[in-house]
Order: sequence, then C-alpha cells, then structure tokens
Amino acid sequence: MIAQRIIFPLGVVLAIVVLGLIVGSIPALHGLFSVGLIYVAFAVFFFGFIAKVVNWAKSPVPFRIPTTAGQEFSLPWIKWSKIDNPSTTGGVILRMFFEVCLFRSLFRNMRTDLRSGWLIHSPTKWLWLLALGFHYSFLIIAIRHLRLFVQPVPGFVELLDKVDGMFQIGIPPIYLTDILILLCVTGLLLRRLFLPKVRFISLAADYFPLFLILGIVISGLLMRFVFRVDITAVKALANGIASFHPVVPEGIGAIFFVHVALVCALIAYFPFSKLMHMGGIFMSPTRNLANTTRMAYHENPWRKPPKFHSYEEYEDMYRDYMKEAGLPLERE
Repeated sequence: MIAQRIIFPLGVVLAIVVLGLIVGSIPALHGLFSVGLIYVAFAVFFFGFIAKVVNWAKSPVPFRIPTTAGQEFSLPWIKWSKIDNPSTTGGVILRMFFEVCLFRSLFRNMRTDLRSGWLIHSPTKWLWLLALGFHYSFLIIAIRHLRLFVQPVPGFVELLDKVDGMFQIGIPPIYLTDILILLCVTGLLLRRLFLPKVRFISLAADYFPLFLILGIVISGLLMRFVFRVDITAVKALANGIASFHPVVPEGIGAIFFVHVALVCALIAYFPFSKLMHMGGIFMSPTRNLANTTRMAYHENPWRKPPKFHSYEEYEDMYRDYMKEAGLPLERE
C-alpha cells in the first residue's frame, strides 16, 4: 500500500517527462503544446485559486478558534504572549507576518518519541530549515524567471540575479538557489521516504508535488548545463506568451518541452492540492483571529432558541407519571 502511494505519483511524473520528450521531437506540436498548454495551465490556476479562496471566505466561523501557544491576555500583572496568543489586530498581523515569512510555528515544532516508557521531546529545526530554504529558493527562482517574460528587465530582477549568482564558477553561472532548492526538495522527499512515522501517514498527494518539483529542478539544471537550449528563442517565446502574441521559434530543444510540461502540470495542479496552504494560511481562523473570548461574548448564530414550557404544560406532559409516583398535582 505504501509502495503504491510512492510508485503511482512517480509514474505520473515520468509519464509527463515522456510526453514532453515526444512533443519536443515533433515540431508540428511545438506551438500547440508550449503555448496552448501554458495558457490552459494558468487559466486553471487563476480560476481554481479564486474559487478556492472564495469558498473558504464564504465558510462561516461563528466562534473564536485561534490556535493559542502562550499566555492569554487577562490581568495586568500576568505576562501576556502578544504574538502567540494575540487579542488585538496588531498582534494578529505580527503573528501572520512571522508565520508566513519565517514559519514560526514550524520553528517551534517539537518531535515526541516514546523511549523506554518515557516521552522524549526533541527539536526539529532541520525540518524548519529545509522548508524555509525550499520556499525562499522557489520564490527567488520564480522572480528570476521574470527576465524571460518582461522587456526591459526590471532592476530588482537584475540585482537579484547578480546576488544569486555571486559565486560564479564558469559560464553559465551556478545560482545558489539552484543548489539550495535541489538539496531542500531532496531532503523533504527523503524525510517522507525513510522516517517510518512520516511514511505511514504520507499519501500519493504528498509525494506527487515533491516528485513534480524535483523533476522541474532537475530538468531546469539539465537544460542549463547539459542539454543547452537557445535562450534567445526561449525568451522570444516567453515574451510572446506574456504579450498574448505568441511565436514559436525553431530549435529550442526537447528538454525545454519537458520542463514546460512539468511546470504546467504543477501550476494546474496547484489549486487542487495541499500546496494551496499558500492561500489557505490567510483564510485560516486558527491564525487570523484575535483571541477575545474573555473580552466579548460570542454567540453561536446557528443555535436555535430553546423552547420553554410553563409548569401547566409540564404537568400535562407528565401527568400520568406524576400521579403514579404520588406527586401532588395542581390540576386533576
């Protein structure tokens, strides 16, 4: 069962790779595949993302249910945890900032094991480092790719490109984020494969994005250092797609279409996967609500008003039982 959870998503990713290679070897399909697939993938991502967020926004939250990890605001002389248990809007904003930008809750996460009858708690900072390195590397790589779609290239993109490739070894330069994302994705995948507890709870939906992102990274590195592609032709294609006047130059290379197929699969899959935590973190009432349970009365809007009975109605309902028990009755 566990093997199926791993083999199936890996097989799907390999099938996407084979599809890209086949399309790359048939020039007649280059336009339809590279242009049509990109537009479809972004349309699915855009409308799927909006639909998901709107659905979350429409979900009622009748109670204050923030996750608390510190002392609640109470008496003035009791120290209050303003970030981990906020009761103000400012505290919520700070909490969301640290959660989104620094993964604060993951940094504070502990691992618990039962050893010789004792519960042993140990830190998992390595997981926090892998997650932080992966997300920021992915973000920087995505920003760097703007130079393919925008003309002229914005100054901050050029600056980021220079900083990322500061340790230039040969031509083309090796980017720090390329190495970091490869290490981090590999580490996150190995965690799911070799830690028994994590492997037991992992599903195919957990492995598929990791295999997909790993395929994107590897195909990008191969395209950059091994199977060189015509970067001028790639930029012409990207500029045409961004301006909605697509042109498909010849001689780009089959590995480019493998990379495009994997990227489009990730973009289209994004709104329907666990990757939507990118948008879900802002809609989560456990994070975006202030803890004001001691300051305000929160009533459940779904609670039906109770039906009260007068004593006369109560006596009419239980008259026979009361008479049998010898209880006094006001009316016979």
